[in-house]
Amino acid sequence: MSYATALRCRECGREYPQEPINVCEVCFGPLEVAYDYESIARDLSRDKIAAAPASMWRYKELLPVSGEVIDIGTGFTPLTKADNLGRELGLRQLYLKNDCLNPTYSFKDRVVSVAATKAKEFGFSAIACTSTGNLAGSVAAHAARAGLKAYIFIPADLEQGKILGAAIYNPTLIAVNGNYDEVNRLCNELADKYPWGFVNINIRPYYAEGSKTLGYEVAEQLGWRAPDHAVVPVASGALLVKIWKGLNELSMLGLIGPVSTRMHATQAAGCAPVVEAFRAGTHIIRPVKPNTIAKSLAIGNPADGYYALKTIGESGGAASAATDAEIVAGIKLLAESEGIFAETAGGVVVSGLRHLVAEGAIKRDELVVAFITGCGLKTLEAVADSVVSPPIIQPTLASFEQMYGERAL
Repeated sequence: MSYATALRCRECGREYPQEPINVCEVCFGPLEVAYDYESIARDLSRDKIAAAPASMWRYKELLPVSGEVIDIGTGFTPLTKADNLGRELGLRQLYLKNDCLNPTYSFKDRVVSVAATKAKEFGFSAIACTSTGNLAGSVAAHAARAGLKAYIFIPADLEQGKILGAAIYNPTLIAVNGNYDEVNRLCNELADKYPWGFVNINIRPYYAEGSKTLGYEVAEQLGWRAPDHAVVPVASGALLVKIWKGLNELSMLGLIGPVSTRMHATQAAGCAPVVEAFRAGTHIIRPVKPNTIAKSLAIGNPADGYYALKTIGESGGAASAATDAEIVAGIKLLAESEGIFAETAGGVVVSGLRHLVAEGAIKRDELVVAFITGCGLKTLEAVADSVVSPPIIQPTLASFEQMYGERAL
């Protein structure tokens, strides 16, 4: 049973049947899923959630699916108190939501699990996507599990770890000479012509709902409360918007108290249209041409940028950008302080958080959750030149002591 009732335009409020569509035919606004919250409130409780399996699907009542879910073991990833990193940044209550530990090593497993399930419900025999890397691997893995074909379109200059991480599942993988925005324009044309479930185009309203589970999990893991601050990497902007939606849904249902979380966006300086609009005091996104090592965030014309800015404003949040050098420094600091090797988006979050603390947007004693969304093994190129290569010695004690000396022990 699904508690979803319709698709609703975010702009004009017009409702549509639950079909594979994503744009309002009247005002061309984006569609999102509407729910019967009264029924959910009657049927869902903290105890019911706690008794469910430790995965994202413990919150199934709040997700727009009715059939058998396509689940590869996603969600309920650790929320770790980061005392070492907190001391470095001047924070006493810093937590890290570590989505590096999902099955394909990124938060994208959340959204694709929902999208693949809906694709099966709609009768699609294939799912497809435009991807900066993490989504490619997740779509390929879920297609394999679901017995669906997969068509994946990526920029040709993507990191090798992400290409291999998708190719291993044997999808149809197409590299396109162009950046993400150019590849996405191609895929919008393909979605009109081919009978595929494009997870981030015609299935996007359902797909995006998977990100809400990060908000649900954080609130539950904090003892059923919302944090004071959430620091989120921004590409399309949907992740930040949906975490905010998830927290507010829990409050609406009486599962947590009022939400006063301030939502903060972090981007790479080489692709920061949301941060630039925030600094300019406008909701108008000016598209940019990406030029950053953070390829997973390299969306120059973010589909949900306007709504991300609205969320930042409504929550009293802020936005910050990190240079490529700061991104690498953030990756290294996170690894050296907390033992978490994140991809470039994680470096953006850590360095962006440093800026937010220095600017006074986040205070020392406030409870902060930083969202680490992908594993560093996918983006080895970003840090390869910044770590020390091991010296080579002979297999003798004398060779070791000649190299290191007793004082180094």
